[in-house]
Amino acid sequence: MADTLTALRALMASHSPPLDALVVPSEDYHQSEYVSARDKRREFVSGFTGSAGLALITMDGARLWTDGRYFLQATQELSDHWTLMRMGEDPAVDVWMADNLPEDAAIGIDPWCISIDAAQRWEHGFVKKGQKLVQTSTNLVDEVWKDRPPVELNPVNVHSIEYAGRSVDEKLKDLRKSLVQQTARGIIFTSLDEVAWLYNIRGSDVSYCPVVHAYAIVTLDSAFFYVDKRKVSPEVKLHLEENGIEIREYSVVSSDVELLASDQLKHVDIKTVGNGTYEAEENDYELIWADPGTCCYALYTKLNFEKALLKPSPLALAKALKNPVELEGLKKAHIRDGAAVVQYLVWLDKEMQDNYGASGYFLERESSKKKNDLGARKLTELTVGDKLESFRASKEHFRGLSFPTISSVGPNAAIIHYSPHEETCAELDPDRIYLFDSGAQYLDGTTDITRTVHFGKPSAHEKACYTAVLKGHIALGNARFPNGTNGHSLDILARVPLWKYGLDYRHGTGHGIGSYLNVHEGPHLISFRPHARNVPLQASMTVTDEPGYYEDGNFGIRLENVLIIEEADTKFNFGDKGYLAFEHITWAPYQKKLIDLELLTPEELDWLNSYHSKCKDILAPYLDESQNSWLKTATEPITV
Repeated sequence: MADTLTALRALMASHSPPLDALVVPSEDYHQSEYVSARDKRREFVSGFTGSAGLALITMDGARLWTDGRYFLQATQELSDHWTLMRMGEDPAVDVWMADNLPEDAAIGIDPWCISIDAAQRWEHGFVKKGQKLVQTSTNLVDEVWKDRPPVELNPVNVHSIEYAGRSVDEKLKDLRKSLVQQTARGIIFTSLDEVAWLYNIRGSDVSYCPVVHAYAIVTLDSAFFYVDKRKVSPEVKLHLEENGIEIREYSVVSSDVELLASDQLKHVDIKTVGNGTYEAEENDYELIWADPGTCCYALYTKLNFEKALLKPSPLALAKALKNPVELEGLKKAHIRDGAAVVQYLVWLDKEMQDNYGASGYFLERESSKKKNDLGARKLTELTVGDKLESFRASKEHFRGLSFPTISSVGPNAAIIHYSPHEETCAELDPDRIYLFDSGAQYLDGTTDITRTVHFGKPSAHEKACYTAVLKGHIALGNARFPNGTNGHSLDILARVPLWKYGLDYRHGTGHGIGSYLNVHEGPHLISFRPHARNVPLQASMTVTDEPGYYEDGNFGIRLENVLIIEEADTKFNFGDKGYLAFEHITWAPYQKKLIDLELLTPEELDWLNSYHSKCKDILAPYLDESQNSWLKTATEPITV
């Protein structure tokens, strides 16, 4: 890391103008949360492997900003050359730069890796001291990254209407109606999941995310797909051309945005509606739409700023509002996924008893610590996580995991987004909590589930904490709320049972889920963060319900189900607003021996028994006799 920083500082010094600081974000050219191996520049320079963070390198220091999910992980992974900046506690990166860098400082950015929003916010903050953003012509990290992974040529695939539920033609018609409403003649899409959703295509350019490195431009009468053409098969070419989409090379998007800005990219103005395209009188529609939160600054600089419409992408909400086919696919995918999770728990329960003398999933007693016995099999966080993947891989429509499996024992479970590695992962311990957060990509849906278990005798404190998390999980999942309510308003429901004991957690409570797309999907979320106020929750959205509690150096607890938002059948309808509720579509038992039953209300107990009864019945056809017997015991009604 020291050599990398030295090499970068040499490039910063020789740059014209010389750079006082260099920003290295986590994101790629598409502002993606998860990026391909060759785009992990921030990880390369800092050694920090979390999915979120930003590195700032100056001539005499190096800082890394990340959020509460990663505070513990970052302290473990960063070397002495780095200072951890805790988002929400320390000054934000733009504030720190404005306050600590000298007057007239030049701050280097790769404009392809910075959003319009970020660049404009920073530039505004720099005005006072005459500091300025400097767009580097090449990415300086790439110049010092000698063994940077090569470009991969992964094929583009057509996502069948059988799973997509809506045709490309329908989606383009709706999109062009949005353009007309905004008097815009074109729109630029850079988010990989939006391009994939709009054109009903999928790929494998980013691990865990079935997306393609591509851009899209749509005008009132034309549509373009920017991709490495070597990835496009005759079938995909036909699919796109039948929908009026022209395939162009990935690298020409910048010059085409310039053409779009000067009204020279193929397009007709507007008046009548016909097969998804529009015609009109010249010059009626002049605006070019770009989402400031996702479109890179490099493309924005090619536009006429006065004619740029900076608003959230219309596809973000359209994609989040699942159609009936997508909803049915998600439900089916979660049933198969739940069966895999139960099969895993059955297997792990037996392995822990056979190899470690554990009392197991159902009984409470100290283990007999057989792990050193001759012939006992060693189970690690990584090997058991691989076993979980194998159960999922046996299921219909499986296409891979939806994110790296979080398989964590004891203190590692306190690292919110822990990822086990072969050299450093822990061995399973029957006397410690085990947390696994995992999911899969299926052709008909994306899954994400967390369960926390103990194969020995949990302490009274662990039980109290688990029960507080469970109570918050139940409270949110059972909420009813009027239309127009946002996720910021609901977040408190999951925290109140923890707050009662002076406990809390440093992450949001829920995120949207893609339909065979990204496991984290907006624009809505359930969180304490201010941007959770931006978009109200609406019927047919998906969202997770995942409160937790993490005790550094000891244990972590999280419970997570995926929910579908649906219209609620309420006795009254105050204000004629209409009310909403949640439907659980994740199926796997909660471990009863981790619950302090004295802390549950009768209503919570009724919900738990009802959920367990449904879980047993829904998963039964997918399990063998012994697995069903295990699940029957795991879901037996609790009586107090």
